[in-house]
Amino acid sequence: QVQLVESGGGLVQAGGSLRLSCAASGRTFSRYRMGWFRQAPGKEREFVAGIEWNGDRSSYADSVKGRFTISSDNAKNTVYLQMNSLKPEDTALYYCAARRGGLPWDYWGQGTQVTVSS
Repeated sequence: QVQLVESGGGLVQAGGSLRLSCAASGRTFSRYRMGWFRQAPGKEREFVAGIEWNGDRSSYADSVKGRFTISSDNAKNTVYLQMNSLKPEDTALYYCAARRGGLPWDYWGQGTQVTVSS
């Protein structure tokens, strides 16, 4: 059974940084793509960043390019999202997700709250 557990969220002032972690378990993820999504109150869930489990092919939403960095540590079965220069509009519930190949994002964590104060 796949389990994704996010951590690292919190309250930070604008301009600050946070690092989110996603601990993955339940299967071998070598053929999976991992992603971070977020959902702000009253808005649709949106893609933030993605990466192959081996660290290849990272991609980012335009709104976070140059500020956020996604990475993976296979030895720890963990995916990270380093968030710098945070803005109030980054405030959202951040979710970790996984998918295999071109399939839909099948597996989701429970989310971790990020709040950026102005």
